[in-house]
Amino acid sequence: MVPAFLDVTTSALGQRWIGRLDAAAENAARAMVQTLGLGDALARVLAGRGVKPDEAETYLHPKLRDLMPDPLKLQDMQAAVARLADAIELHECVAIFGDYDVDGACSAALLAEYLQAMGCPWLLHIPDRIFEGYGPNAEAIEKLRRDGAQLLVTVDCGTMSHEVLAGSAAVGLSAIVLDHHQAPETLPQAIVVNPNRQDDVSNLGYLCAAGVVHLTLVALQRELGQRGWFENARPQPDLIAALDLVALATVADVAALVGLNRAYVRRGLEVMAQRRRVGLSALLDVARLHGRVRASHLGFGLGPRINAGGRIGDAGLGARLLLEQDPIEAERIAAELDRLNDERRKIEAATVDEAQAEAEAAQGGADLPAVIVTAADTWHPGVVGLVASRLRETFQRPAFAIAFQGATGTGSGRSIPGVDLGRTVRDGVEAGLLVKGGGHAMAAGLTIKRDQMGAFRAWLERRLAGKMGQLREAAAFAIDAALSAGALTPALAQGLEAAGPFGAGNPEPVFVLADHYVIDALVLKEQHIKLRLRGPDRSVIDAIAFRAYGKPLGAALVAARGMRLHVAGTLMHETWQGRERVQLRIVDCASAET
Repeated sequence: MVPAFLDVTTSALGQRWIGRLDAAAENAARAMVQTLGLGDALARVLAGRGVKPDEAETYLHPKLRDLMPDPLKLQDMQAAVARLADAIELHECVAIFGDYDVDGACSAALLAEYLQAMGCPWLLHIPDRIFEGYGPNAEAIEKLRRDGAQLLVTVDCGTMSHEVLAGSAAVGLSAIVLDHHQAPETLPQAIVVNPNRQDDVSNLGYLCAAGVVHLTLVALQRELGQRGWFENARPQPDLIAALDLVALATVADVAALVGLNRAYVRRGLEVMAQRRRVGLSALLDVARLHGRVRASHLGFGLGPRINAGGRIGDAGLGARLLLEQDPIEAERIAAELDRLNDERRKIEAATVDEAQAEAEAAQGGADLPAVIVTAADTWHPGVVGLVASRLRETFQRPAFAIAFQGATGTGSGRSIPGVDLGRTVRDGVEAGLLVKGGGHAMAAGLTIKRDQMGAFRAWLERRLAGKMGQLREAAAFAIDAALSAGALTPALAQGLEAAGPFGAGNPEPVFVLADHYVIDALVLKEQHIKLRLRGPDRSVIDAIAFRAYGKPLGAALVAARGMRLHVAGTLMHETWQGRERVQLRIVDCASAET
């Protein structure tokens, strides 16, 4: 067994700490320090993510042109762009049917913006989460057809829509599906471009839908060029300028920040910093993000506001904001999304409390089930995904939250690494336990009849109990390095940013302040715990544990006032009143007292 880091076998969160780097990675880190002149912390972060010394330079400075694949590697991409090019040349009206989340809004805006630049008429429909549900539906498609649509393009949805797309084809409205969700062996009656098709060999399954749409536009632009479309000084749209939307969707959809995605986000953040997109500029203002935009701002600042429309308001607000050219109207929409987001927070907080109480009460003194499944008639369907995420975070296992209306419930699930929830839900549909469902490895949606709840819970337990047991036995908390408070400087944070952006697939570096004295521990707003820590070298730093009050981590931190702790966390680098500062965001701790 790998030795415990700092001999921590049971932390405040019950975790065993281990060093992220094995012997080979340790050697790689030393080589990067000696031959490339990298700082030790940065070298360890790179080595811990599998970067070899000869790859470090290109990893730290990824170039989009080097990582951009030939879009035609995606199955049926050629057929899709040929049909889209025909529509542009024939001036056909293209109906865009998107999802109601950030990825759907960005994907729809990307395609609509391009068609508009080409002078091609388009219609946009984002379904209402409550009244229409996820994916294309016959009523909406029929309305689009009556309004003049001659081609249907679904973005971030459609892969599982066999019946609806067959009906669309039957009335003469052919369809293209640009999606990334896991796909069954049998595809719907459409041209389906999806890197998660079972017959797709592009190795781009980590892309979100907006990434798929962007690759489609790259291929489409090439196809149009080959057809002579851009002759006679007709301008070509700047597809690099569209990467702000791809970056936003990639981070908000928790897509893995590896390969092309990592380059998309790095370049997209540079584009976003120019504030050329009126709608995003207005949203940055209402989110009070006036300095440098970081990847975390996309996931926690912009994404939730765009999602708020689809969760509890007008589902089309997000896409309309991203396409808006009038600054005054953009400010109005952004303000409305900000208001809806505040309302969403209140609804979410109350629902999370109820869901956690239900999960704890169902435990009844016994061990928790392999998967947490909670449900209620009073919950808003728009926040169940967020509730499932909080349950997953609290109980460290996959979780579902389901909102019932009458005999039918719609819900969302969030998973942990190692448990493919999208496949699990699809298998539940095939087993007759669910009306419909699907998603990704880490997130899934479902529709279920009330009388199947007991059978579904039992089926999940039989299916995943063994897997969860194996994951718990192998579970360990990975540490990148031990540092002192004095080492946590703005210069260190800036250097580490080159290894980012961090998120899914590229975990944020975790450092331990070993054997630090807790000068003070304060409770903030009955939610957070703020610490002031002093290292063995007498350097002092502030640290904070968000939403830790009343939980095991918060209790351990408060109890350690005046004592020595090993504190694990990630760096927070920000500018405050014109000054740069670094804090530690605490994620775990362990006693350093002997």
